[in-house]
Formats: sequence, structure tokens, C-alpha cells
Amino acid sequence: MAADLSQIVKAYDVRGVVPDQWDERTAELFGAAFVRVTDAGAIVVGHDMRPSSPGLAGAFARGSAALGADVTMIGLCSTDQLYFASGRLGLPGAMFTASHNPARYNGIKMCRAGAAPVGQDTGLADIRALVEGWTADGAAPLPAEVPGTVTERETLDDYAAHLLSLVDLSAMRPLKVVVDAGNGMGGHTVPTVLRSLPVTLVPMYFELDGTFPNHEANPLDPANLVDLQARVREEGADLGLAFDGDADRCFVVDERGEGVSPSAVTALVARRELAKHPGGTVIHNLITSWSVPEVVREHGGNPVRTRVGHSFIKEEMARTGAVFGGEHSAHYYFRDFWNADTGMLAALHVLAALGAQPEPLSALVEEYDRYAASGEINSEVDDQAARAAAVRAAFADRDGAGTDELDGLTVTAADWWFNLRASNTEPLLRLNVEARDEATMAKIRDEVLAPTGRSVISVSIR
Repeated sequence: MAADLSQIVKAYDVRGVVPDQWDERTAELFGAAFVRVTDAGAIVVGHDMRPSSPGLAGAFARGSAALGADVTMIGLCSTDQLYFASGRLGLPGAMFTASHNPARYNGIKMCRAGAAPVGQDTGLADIRALVEGWTADGAAPLPAEVPGTVTERETLDDYAAHLLSLVDLSAMRPLKVVVDAGNGMGGHTVPTVLRSLPVTLVPMYFELDGTFPNHEANPLDPANLVDLQARVREEGADLGLAFDGDADRCFVVDERGEGVSPSAVTALVARRELAKHPGGTVIHNLITSWSVPEVVREHGGNPVRTRVGHSFIKEEMARTGAVFGGEHSAHYYFRDFWNADTGMLAALHVLAALGAQPEPLSALVEEYDRYAASGEINSEVDDQAARAAAVRAAFADRDGAGTDELDGLTVTAADWWFNLRASNTEPLLRLNVEARDEATMAKIRDEVLAPTGRSVISVSIR
């Protein structure tokens, strides 16, 4: 099968339907191209629990070894476990996962040594060009005179130990924690990471099953949190945690079963990281709450605003030496974790903060939840540019409001702000609104939605 790479090579990774859009032969070519572009003498490869993942990962390893690279296979792992291996071993890495996408999808997240991201401008375009050339010619890459080796290595215990070394959990009181792994890789990592803590673990959907029989492994959609919220209330638990398919994102539910916004988690973790690194820089994307930069400044830190997307966050982390970064999508980045994102480390910070004091989680995060937010509203539109222009025109002369176009359109006034961005992959406009009170937020939200056509198809967690 000749894969149409324009359909599967995205801005930050490879992702598409298997075997319709790509297959093991394509994965083998990607393995060869990855080694060629990174000039790697050795790499590390891991995969999630999807039925197609072991075969694709094995094919990638064959392609890499054929060009002379020694391949360390770490087997089943979360994406942040692969980043750990890349950082600890000092090797470029490839993770086979489609994160929260449906079962028929799979993909590759690639990084250079030390978990540095590989995106369009940092190698992915070159990798794609090589694969396209080999595919068009029908020729295999020229193999090395001496092929590389393929060996297996277990990293889960070392990954868990490293995370636990980064958070002081010594004062933690016993907690009851419900965890919804969504049949994804959280079911693999959570038991090992939490086993030494004073935690009564209530597992939900820990069976590794890439067909996702219970619900999509996408906690950004509130519909996929319903089971966890009900179980937290039923168990009288202190909190709930929900991981996505590759377990690099973590969502938090309080003792009432109410979602804790990723912005509140970002502010909480930022405060803790700044206590360890006074005066440090904290990165936040432009959709996080006003409360995030406020909390950072209140605790002596320097907030830096950036575009949405992990490559932008990681670039700013490296450029500024930031201690921490957070996104509205529940990606959390740590300098002590090679500037990579790890939901598990963020979860440990929440456990440590909660367990070190007697109040419930809802009370603990109240000071970080200062504004009324819409959540991310996705509207299906026929012409993204025209609809965005209509919104821009509607707010062009608004008294006291300023605009910027760092990422889409952001309009900011004294009591509210909104951001409207076009999706790179779907005919959607994504809207986030925040205001000092619920009525103002609703008013601005409805004003913005009117020019977009109000074809609202989903609203994500606030």
C-alpha cells in the first residue's frame, strides 16, 4: 500500500487509520527515515495497547536497525514513559500511539535525544520527504553495512522512581483515589507509580484494551468523565483522576465529582514549582485562565504566554529555562522532566498538595478558580476565514477592547476575553471565553457564536 503522507503527517506527529491510510511497511520506512534525519546510532521505541501497535513498532524498529541504529524496545508504555526513556538514556525516541483517537487509528510521536520534540520545523518534514521519495521510487533505503541490534528493556520501575523523586510526598495523609484509565496506558503506569503511597486506589477500566469498550479515552470531552464523577461520589473518595489513551494527560475531579479545570491545576502546580525554584518562569498558553499568570506573579514568578501546542510550549521552556508549563488541554510540562509533558507528575503534585493539608480538594483549588469560563466550544463552519473575519469585524470598535493574533484572534477587555482559533485538521472554529462573572461570559460567548453560525458540536471541560 502506498500511503498518502499528506493525510497522516500532522504538525507534530504521524496519525491515521490502520491499515487504510498506513501500515507496517510505511512504519518501516518511517523508522529508516527517522534514523537518517536524526543521524542516530541508537534509538528507543515504545507503544501503547492498540491492537496494531506492536506490529507497527516492530516494523519501525526493523527499518531503523537496517540503517545501522541499535534499537531499545521498551514495549508497553505511556507516552511520558517513552519521554523518560529518551531523557534517561539520551536517545531519540518513537512512541506508537494515537492518544485519544478511536481504535482504528494509530500514530507515531517522535523526539530527539532528551525528549526534544520532532515537529514540522524540527525534522518531521524531512522525515516525510524521505518516506515519500522511497515510496514513489518503490525502492528500499540503502541498508548499512552492519545492521543495528534490537533489544528489550524494562523502564516502568525507573520511570516511577524518577517521578516520585520529584515530588515531596512525605507529609501526605491517606487518600482514597478513583482512577479512570479509559482502558488506556494509565492502567499500566498508575499501579506502579502509586503503590508506595498512602493511597486507597479504586481502579476503573484498567484493562488494556485498544478497542476502548467503555468510553473514548478522551477526558477532554465531559461525556467521558461521567463514570468517574459518579464513582467518586459513590465511593466517598477524596478525588478522581482520568487519563487519556496514552496517559500523557491527566484530568482531575474533586470530592464532589466536579471537574477541576486544567487552569486551576496549572496554577496549583506552578505555585509548588515556584516554591522550589523562586523567581522561576512559568509558561502558559493563551487559553489558560487569567488566574494562571496572576498566581505566578503573586508567588514571585514570571509568566510567559505562548501559542497552543506542545511544540510551542517546549520551545519556550527551552528558550526561557522555565520550571513548568501548563495548557488548557491538561498537558503539563516540567523542566525536571526534560521539558516534556507528563500528566502523572502533575497528578502527584495534586496528591501531595491535597494530602499535606486537611481541607477537601474543592476548597484547596477554590483560590485558583477565579473567573467564569465557557470551556472550549467547537463550531463546525463552512469557511473558517470568513467566519473569523466576521467576528473580528463585530468586535473591531468595541470600547476598551484590544486584539492580538498570536494564535487565532484574541480580544481582551477589562472584564472579559475570548480567543477564536481555526482547527488545523477539521472545519472547526474553537472558542474560549472567560469573564469576571457568569452573565458577562454568557453574553460575550453568545455574541461571538452568532457570526460563526452557532453550529456548536462540542464543549470541552472548563
